[in-house]
Amino acid sequence: MSLPAGGRVIYAVKEPDSPGGGIRVQARHVELLRAAGIDAALWFRTPGYRLPWFETTAPILGNDQLELGADDLLVVPELYLLPGVDPAPGVRKVIFNQNHFLTFWSWRDTAGYPGWDPAPEVWAVSQESHDVLGRLHPELPVRLVPNPIDTELFRPGPARTRQIAWMPRRRPLEASVLERLLRNDPRADGVQLAVLAELSESQVVEALGRTSVFIALGISEGFGLPVAEALAAGCLVVGYPAGGGEELFEAPGTWRIDDARPHLLADRALELVDVPAEDPVRSAGREWITERYSPAVTAEALLAAVASARALPGRAGVATHPIVWPDDPVAAAERAHPWRP
Repeated sequence: MSLPAGGRVIYAVKEPDSPGGGIRVQARHVELLRAAGIDAALWFRTPGYRLPWFETTAPILGNDQLELGADDLLVVPELYLLPGVDPAPGVRKVIFNQNHFLTFWSWRDTAGYPGWDPAPEVWAVSQESHDVLGRLHPELPVRLVPNPIDTELFRPGPARTRQIAWMPRRRPLEASVLERLLRNDPRADGVQLAVLAELSESQVVEALGRTSVFIALGISEGFGLPVAEALAAGCLVVGYPAGGGEELFEAPGTWRIDDARPHLLADRALELVDVPAEDPVRSAGREWITERYSPAVTAEALLAAVASARALPGRAGVATHPIVWPDDPVAAAERAHPWRP
């Protein structure tokens, strides 16, 4: 689609403490916008900051404050909104909500959200998030921008091995139980168990490319990037849809398990670990992801979302990076607006 002339699209992002999918999605957005001829960038607090675990061509800005023009658009993550704080008064803004469960993580209330001038639009990354957010704040327009999955990057490797892999970050205690269940099971003899933690993007790509079964240990998900990337890599997926991942468990090659049933995860993963690398179910899952979450699909939805946001009123102003309000938004929100009994 063709877009009217407009200003920059600036994504305010936090310098991450550990590898995570959210910032990769923001970087891919910037890359897609720039490919369409739109001036876009990531905005960190630290000048010269560089992401340590994946590569991006997205330009990076750094400072606590940034001057924005009347045609610019500021994209703010859902995590860092505080009552009474507008990060850029008068400036055109959207909230990029990658997890509806985190909508009120620092807000500590449900009334008057977000109280900005002008009122923003909201971007969601899954149909589940879209539906929930539309009911959370029906006065704010919500647009669905599907996550981009790079199937040229996440693809089957040269050899599929008898490997079961998972990411423990969201459920560390359950992940420990799951690992012991698998190690204690005689059916796991000769099966490699891979704990994917604190890895670079290239290391995750390599691991998924040779994994037979990926176990999804998500909890309160907005989407579930690891599931989509595992399917793109040709893995079979066993696990928990965890909310926003519901749509992903409609794909071929997925098996949903009732929440918090690690022994059932282990059973199903061991039943599937010897499914041949050339089994059509693996390629069907990959094709399903490509049809729904390719960069082209994301770009079309993203450009429509930007066009809609550009129609909002806006004027020039100074933006204060949301992470400045303050470094610990939860503690500040608790002081300013404590939970009511």
